[in-house]
Amino acid sequence: MSSDTSSVIQLDFSEEMKNSYRDYALSVIIARALPDVRDGLKPVQRRVLYAMHELGLDPDKPHRKSARIVGDTMGKYHPHGDSSIYEALVHMSESYTMQLPLVDGHGNFGSIDGDSAAAMRYTEARLSKPAVSMLSDLDKDVVDFVPNFDESEKEPVVLPAKLPNLLINGTTGIAVGMATNIPTHNPREVLDAVIAYMDNKDIDTKGLMEYIKGPDFPTGGVIVNADELENIYETGEGKIRIRANAVFEQGDAGRTNIVITEIPFTSSGRKSTLVEKLVDLQKDKVFDEIYDVRDESSKEGIRIVIEVKKGRDAHNLLNGLYQKTPLLDTYSVNLLAVKNKQPVKLSLKSMISEFVSFQEEIYTKKYRYQLEKDEKKLEITDGLIKATDVIDLIIEVLRGSEDLAQAKGCLTEGITDGINFKSDESRIEASAFDFTPAQADAILSMQLSRLIGLEVMKLHQEKDHLIENIAEYNLYLSSTRELDKTIKRELREVKKILKTERKTALMVETPDSYVEKVVNEDLYLFIDRFGYTKCIDEASFSKIDDETRKAYNHVIKIKNTDSLCIFTDKANMYSIKVKDIPKCRIKDKGVLFHNLCRIGDEDPVLFIPFEELFESELLFVTKNGYIKRVSGVEFDSSRSVLVASKLEGDDSILYIRALSTADVIIGCLNVFLVSENGMGLAFPLEEVSEYKKTSRGVIAMKLSEDDHVKYAAVAGPMDEMVALGGKQVKTQRFSIGKRANKGSKMRI
Repeated sequence: MSSDTSSVIQLDFSEEMKNSYRDYALSVIIARALPDVRDGLKPVQRRVLYAMHELGLDPDKPHRKSARIVGDTMGKYHPHGDSSIYEALVHMSESYTMQLPLVDGHGNFGSIDGDSAAAMRYTEARLSKPAVSMLSDLDKDVVDFVPNFDESEKEPVVLPAKLPNLLINGTTGIAVGMATNIPTHNPREVLDAVIAYMDNKDIDTKGLMEYIKGPDFPTGGVIVNADELENIYETGEGKIRIRANAVFEQGDAGRTNIVITEIPFTSSGRKSTLVEKLVDLQKDKVFDEIYDVRDESSKEGIRIVIEVKKGRDAHNLLNGLYQKTPLLDTYSVNLLAVKNKQPVKLSLKSMISEFVSFQEEIYTKKYRYQLEKDEKKLEITDGLIKATDVIDLIIEVLRGSEDLAQAKGCLTEGITDGINFKSDESRIEASAFDFTPAQADAILSMQLSRLIGLEVMKLHQEKDHLIENIAEYNLYLSSTRELDKTIKRELREVKKILKTERKTALMVETPDSYVEKVVNEDLYLFIDRFGYTKCIDEASFSKIDDETRKAYNHVIKIKNTDSLCIFTDKANMYSIKVKDIPKCRIKDKGVLFHNLCRIGDEDPVLFIPFEELFESELLFVTKNGYIKRVSGVEFDSSRSVLVASKLEGDDSILYIRALSTADVIIGCLNVFLVSENGMGLAFPLEEVSEYKKTSRGVIAMKLSEDDHVKYAAVAGPMDEMVALGGKQVKTQRFSIGKRANKGSKMRI
């Protein structure tokens, strides 16, 4: 290894990272993600259009393979990969994202549904008619050209756009630390606003909005906060709320159909995703009013049909769809573009002002170029006219000269030395020649057919025409007012060609809230031994045989508007709304009730509908022998988790029984308790006092220190058997006494 350290560069690591990241960020901002305020194009879009222009792909020419366009663009101007170039090409052909597509695609270029374009080897493209106005006059030195990445070609810094493309087609881009989101606008409105600005440079945003009412999206829709647009256009940022356009139609079997005819621009290119969300709402029963959802869209336009169940409020359902789906969405506006190689936030007026300044610049360069060109042509025409008057003498000079240089010297400077003339008079006349070098070259290359009388007349007519043009160009170049007149005249001509009517409606509207109208319906909850829970409607329940029902630990009849209350051994009550429990077929698995509430590792003791609970009393028995009755009214709460009883130490809820009013009043029931050590006791239910849910209750059975209640049940006095611990036990085996008694020894 060489010991020479002269080639080692000492750098501060943090400083190098900072500088490198700054260079990268600047490159992304200026050279990739943000559009130029003048032509409204990102660099990749500009390069694609220029490459197509160089390939001669005008609107009246045949389409060319996209792969060829991408190859030329990547090889000559944009060496950043073919996928990004093809993506830009496809985007510029999308009529559902651009007001005036700049590429005329042939083949599968994707769809509004979200289908991707076919591979570039299968598709073809050419420039669209609006793109021609973006590229016209490139040969007239109206914009600067710079070397490409390897300095083998020249490319334009900006296209000489004759249309305010940034406002008409909008753009979206994400750079480093900043982003742009410019909505599309109606071309005719934008051109009217540009002309109005040129007539009155002091016009304000409100004045411009008399022409540009607001964004106009190719997918239509309705902007519902039109009152906020002035502030958005003034500040360059804000949020637009846009909703779908819907109509109501009479459907089959007395049903009403909601037909979506226009979707928000935010769903453009993702329509299938929007339809899937609507279908999911139907499947998940989020909106019980939906009978069916289908997409009937075609080339004629959008048509998404939402069938509403008979007797339901379609208008109310539509309000709910606006609230819970992208049928009503937000478009964030950020009018950010590159100006003088710097990202700048613009207002509506400044965007129009920049476009007008750019037009004045390119028209000035165009007329200056044409002025120089016509002045040169006039010089030559003057020389040819002058030459036709002395053509015989010129021929004599040519015949007497030894070479073209000698003849040209005579024509430009009157040098006659060495030229053979027929007479001295001819020599004297020739010495007076003072043609310019350009005129002399034109004379020397002039065809004899130009000497015909008609051709000579054409030369005089051409001279008059050139003089008129030169005067006109000088007028434009000397007067900004006259220059603006011709710009406005051409803008009006373009406006006549564009037949684009406004698609997006504007209004100030606050959508009505959705009022959930639930039809009461009897359902049956099935809960298996693993805790999987599902709802079965009454019609399906009637078809289920007894054997199938026995496979489930709990089968509970409940209203669809009710809640399922779950009491656990830790003295907590969890509440689950029935509408959150999936409605299934009997063969479906369902969902774990643990996933519907925060029950954790607690063990359920009682499942009961809230309506039944509210009309009942609950009998609580704990492991340590405490007992109480609690009114169901105490559990009326909007909370999903509620403390149901008070526990101390290692105590837990062993048994809960729902008691009807009749059970309590008539007083014909007994409570049966059995401890772990085999002690049994029975006593009348009426002896159990009613307490608050926050109370512990009273001792029901005296227990030794090493004993606890193991089984509990409630049964009538005439019952010969009572179910305890999964076994049937004769009631005669229990000692009937006061509830604090220790009881008699027995074995279960």
